[in-house]
Amino acid sequence: MQPSPRRHRRRPRNAYVLCGVGAAVSLACSTAQAIPAYARQTGSACADCHAGAYGPALTPYGMRFKLNGYTDTDGKGFKLPVAAQLIGTRSVPTRGESSNRLTEADVYLAGRLTDQIGGYVKVETDNDGHNNFNTKLSNVDLRFVAKELKAGGKDLTLGVSVNNSPGFQDPIGALPGASTLGPPGVTGTLLNLSSANAPANRVIGATVYGLYDSNWYGEVGTYRSLQRSTQDRLGYNPNGDPGKLHDTGYARFAYMRDMRRQFFSAGVVALTTKRELPRGGPRDNLTDLGYDLTYQFLGNREHIVQLSYVNILERRKYGSTPPSPVAPGVFAKPRGTVHDQTFTAAYTFKQSYTLLFSHLVSTGSQDEARFIPYGSPDTTANLISLYWAPFGKEDSFAPMANLKLAATWFRFRRFNGSRTNIFGAPGTNAGDLNAFSLSASVAF
Repeated sequence: MQPSPRRHRRRPRNAYVLCGVGAAVSLACSTAQAIPAYARQTGSACADCHAGAYGPALTPYGMRFKLNGYTDTDGKGFKLPVAAQLIGTRSVPTRGESSNRLTEADVYLAGRLTDQIGGYVKVETDNDGHNNFNTKLSNVDLRFVAKELKAGGKDLTLGVSVNNSPGFQDPIGALPGASTLGPPGVTGTLLNLSSANAPANRVIGATVYGLYDSNWYGEVGTYRSLQRSTQDRLGYNPNGDPGKLHDTGYARFAYMRDMRRQFFSAGVVALTTKRELPRGGPRDNLTDLGYDLTYQFLGNREHIVQLSYVNILERRKYGSTPPSPVAPGVFAKPRGTVHDQTFTAAYTFKQSYTLLFSHLVSTGSQDEARFIPYGSPDTTANLISLYWAPFGKEDSFAPMANLKLAATWFRFRRFNGSRTNIFGAPGTNAGDLNAFSLSASVAF
């Protein structure tokens, strides 16, 4: 095989990797929230759609609202489909300086346009800590839905979603695109938002979905990557380009069972593409295959327990086999796999107090040339969060607006294949990536 100099530029450098980890921690701290615009539209409190009054996980009621294209309403006239969110954070990393700043300001265009058309659009402004504010188009999910259909005497819902992040549109909300939880690391699957060059928010696609007999969910679609210039105009650094994608397909099937006081789902997901990274470079064939399980104990909503497990395996057939930059005569392997697993458990008391624990594991096949210095990309991390959301309930002071105070600890047990000397040189350990943060979020 001929060496490929372009492949060298794809290998993540330490600074890039650390930025990616920081982004993953930030994602985890600002995971999907309740949108007050939806509460005003439906006349329901935030806590009706979310286990905790500020989110993140959806209840079966919230899943149905999403499947119905965000079009359900209380029938009391037009409601302005606009909401906003502000997040202030005190960050205390193990290495580096602590900081206090307004980390995020968001505007949502979210709600019903007609009986069959609705959507979710988030415009996000982030503060990088150096008085630089970057505004970008975050998640988009525009839907057309046909409700109250019948097939074989059973209920049927059919819809089309135009979205920019594979998995974000999923009604169950367990996949990384919707939960924003995925293992950080030096590599990862296409469906993991924390992966380098992840397609999330940098692609556009359309999927067709259906829910039959209230239990059986199916969805198929395709995506294409946005031009680098378009990504730049939308607020994204072109260096994170997911590459040129060909023959991309997305499929999702799930069984959902709403038992009123309990909910269970089991699903499978697939995403396949041929990717040129960089554009015009060697073409890699990538296929993600995954499954997920969720369980919710809702009871009378005083004690809520939510469990989820997501397992995604990505098979890779590389378009080139570059030499190792540090080991003469060693070349990268032509095939490989990466594997992401996320287990999350959350307990919510009176829809206000939530304790969440996530165990995040990213592994990959041994490759001495691609994963320097140990030939392994393996990473293990934990996320522990404690939330307090006093409002957003039917009997609260502000049932259709909300406040959340949160304490979050992101802890790394292994990174880049090692617990110590994670970049091959003495002095840097996985624990150096740990971070603790306190945040206050308000949505209105």
